[in-house]
Amino acid sequence: MSTHVFTTHTIDTAPEAARATMTGVRRKIGHLPGAVGLMAESPELLKGFLTANASFESCGLDPIQREVVVLTVAGRNECHLCVAMHTATLVRHGAAAELTDALRAGTDLPDERLEALRRFTLAVLDNRGAVRDEELAAFLAAGYQPRHALDVVLGVGTYTISTFANRLTRAPIDPPLAAYA
Repeated sequence: MSTHVFTTHTIDTAPEAARATMTGVRRKIGHLPGAVGLMAESPELLKGFLTANASFESCGLDPIQREVVVLTVAGRNECHLCVAMHTATLVRHGAAAELTDALRAGTDLPDERLEALRRFTLAVLDNRGAVRDEELAAFLAAGYQPRHALDVVLGVGTYTISTFANRLTRAPIDPPLAAYA
């Protein structure tokens, strides 16, 4: 498929139904990411992702735990844009370089509890939610609650939307990858 199939919309060129959402994104973060401009082609997709993302941001997982879920999904789905953006988010949250490096490499995490979260996220992805009893038990034994298992499902769903949309539209890493390092 040609990389020119999808349009990176501005607020002025986007479908009318996406414009208010895009304006809100620009107001909140100070610019309009290229991925948002691409998702705007489907106002429903853009609004759905942002709504799911807001729900995930308020779930029972802390910011570092949420980023473990997101980077696990992004890595599995090979979304380089998502990996770059969420690496920067982890850095802003003060995550250790060893954690960030391991997440980016898809290797065991230095923190056992976060590793249990990463493994559970992979189990949800690999089994399309039908995780084995022992996988759920290991997650809960690491100190997580049943609600956290459902929070992982929310994160997997939210960031599967994002990673698939970014990959389908070939969303550019905007700003360039170096800005996220």
